[in-house]
Amino acid sequence: MSDVEDIEKTLAKEEAELIKDKEIDRILNCFKLDAYSILSLQPGCSPQDIKRTYRKKSLLIHPDKTSNPRAPDAFDSLKKAQAVLADDQQRGQLDEIFSDARRVLIREKKWSIDDDRLKSDDFLKEWRAKTKELLIEEEFLKRMEIKQKLAKDGEVKRRREEALEIKERKRKRDKEWEDHRDERVNNWQHYLKKSEKKKKKKKDLLV
Repeated sequence: MSDVEDIEKTLAKEEAELIKDKEIDRILNCFKLDAYSILSLQPGCSPQDIKRTYRKKSLLIHPDKTSNPRAPDAFDSLKKAQAVLADDQQRGQLDEIFSDARRVLIREKKWSIDDDRLKSDDFLKEWRAKTKELLIEEEFLKRMEIKQKLAKDGEVKRRREEALEIKERKRKRDKEWEDHRDERVNNWQHYLKKSEKKKKKKKDLLV
């Protein structure tokens, strides 16, 4: 192999690594809740588009095929994004938020739904930004619900434990009462005998 071929091979390898590095950086800079952005896709794409794009990108940035230390994180994000779009329910929820964001922008701009500007790059950027806002809001509300549920579950658990503790204390008191029954009976009988003796002694003195 000539020196020129060696140089060309080295340059080609470096260029390939540069392409991988750029894609890894792009994925890691994407908003994590926007699966479409991570896969460089738009809402409305077909399942075949998702599979094809995922396969192409996963082969490009696979940790086994690059020395980039951030490749595992990017690959993990890519897998999660593909999983979201492959799940009908999760994809449906994401599509709904994209639709809401689009409607909000159209209403704010007072455009018609068939306005040509809706196809412009500027609008697509605004659409992504508005979708990000709504996704953040949605995630915040979701976490608040989880937090409230955990707090409620914790309160229910605390009350249940208190009820069990009260029940256990009652059981112990009942047991102690039962265990000392003979002692109480004996004490009572002893008291009665002493009372009888006192009465008899008093009666004898009077006689």
